[in-house]
Amino acid sequence: MIQLSNIVAKYPGGEGLDLVNLTVDHGEFVYLVGPSGAGKSSVLRVIYFDIFPQSGHVIVNGFNSLTLKKKHIPFLRRKLGIIFQDFKLLPDRSVFDNIAFTLQVTNTRMRDIKRKVLRVLAEVGLSHKRSKMPFQLSGGEQQRVAIARALVNEPIVLLADEPTGNLDPVSAEDIMQLLERINDKGTAILMATHDYRLVRNSRRKIVKIENGKTL
Repeated sequence: MIQLSNIVAKYPGGEGLDLVNLTVDHGEFVYLVGPSGAGKSSVLRVIYFDIFPQSGHVIVNGFNSLTLKKKHIPFLRRKLGIIFQDFKLLPDRSVFDNIAFTLQVTNTRMRDIKRKVLRVLAEVGLSHKRSKMPFQLSGGEQQRVAIARALVNEPIVLLADEPTGNLDPVSAEDIMQLLERINDKGTAILMATHDYRLVRNSRRKIVKIENGKTL
């Protein structure tokens, strides 16, 4: 489903990716681990085509970086759910409206928006918080909203960039359990993290990255 082959993607300062290889199969949970600055976020950016490799190629759900036209990128991204460390919620919209916005931009019918938003809110355990504003939520709850927003388009994979980085240990464990349940239902997950404690006893696939290279 996702394949990165000999990816080189360097920034003007010289840092970036240097011969990265990675695969994610349907329904798989993959950890991408490495220290800060190792290139984890760059790998995710290559997958959702925020940056293009200078050499090598990436294939995501049949889209190939060698042949992909920029006008088709939005259609690919609709099948990807992206979760960030800092949540990126809209501060002036309620929980419900933060999630609904993702569907509104794709011209989803209003009755379908309500049904889908309520479904993912139930999945992340926040049905009772749908009218709250982001500032009224804890960090863990805000990340749950972000996960619900990423799930609402029924993506083939969740790309999680340090999703527990801003959370206390209890909230972080709560989010990890939620991601495990989502994966158990069939959604593939690629999670970037620098916290080796999260993966120490995991039976999931682990890919290490250092200085822009997968090991």
